[in-house]
Amino acid sequence: MSATTWGVLHPGAMGASVAAALVSTEHRVLWCSDGRSRLTRQRASEAGAEDVFGLAQLAERADAIVSVCPPGRAVQVAEDVAHQSFAGLYVDANAIAPSTSRRVREVIESGGARMVDGGIVGPPAWSAGSTRLFLSGDHRSEVTAALAGSALETVSLDGGVGAASALKVAYATWTKAVGAVLLAVRAYAEVEGVTEALLTEWDRSQQGTARRSELTAAAVGPKAWRFGDELRELARAMEDVGLPGGFQAAAATVYDRLAPLQSASSVDIHQVVALLGPPAGER
Repeated sequence: MSATTWGVLHPGAMGASVAAALVSTEHRVLWCSDGRSRLTRQRASEAGAEDVFGLAQLAERADAIVSVCPPGRAVQVAEDVAHQSFAGLYVDANAIAPSTSRRVREVIESGGARMVDGGIVGPPAWSAGSTRLFLSGDHRSEVTAALAGSALETVSLDGGVGAASALKVAYATWTKAVGAVLLAVRAYAEVEGVTEALLTEWDRSQQGTARRSELTAAAVGPKAWRFGDELRELARAMEDVGLPGGFQAAAATVYDRLAPLQSASSVDIHQVVALLGPPAGER
């Protein structure tokens, strides 16, 4: 694919790495700073993205747009783009249910654009081999070509729009919902006064589990605030096909309770347990 102009909405931690991957393959990358934070502006600048300030300007100049936003905003972002009569390629790379992805396609196609469904697995793509962008839909080969040779690996899936989102649902349910269960178990043991006994038994029969709970708390605590909407999308996806979504819904509640840790520079299991359990006066 010859060099084209891409827009990225919006360059947060993950979106900035997507922008950098496109810049690394000699594409021009645009973003719009209207309403964005200082940190987002810094990330976009470091990724090599050009600020066009507003969505109207971005939609007018970009041949393709990648949406990397909070899952609960995916449809609204697509509607905002469609209202600009954007007629290029639109890649929704958000953690959303396949039914939501198909809704995004309806919105985007109503404005004249073409839709590619995407799902990102892994951390922000700053090093090769760490992160995969799963793609589905008729136009996925255009995205694969654009990112060839970058740090962001692409994986093409058959099945049309919704398949990439389904893969993300399956993967993220295991990683995020199971992590939430582990943290909830630690909180429960603390409330009931059996933490030391549980840790001792884990060391005997489930070696590594205690350490895993501590690592999970440290890893997800500062970013748990943005997992709630994602887990609710995962719950919707399961329920759409007749499977119980209660696992993901409960996990969403766990992460919602950890939202106060958003600005923390470091988090330990004790902070997580304190937020998940009842107030101290009710224990």
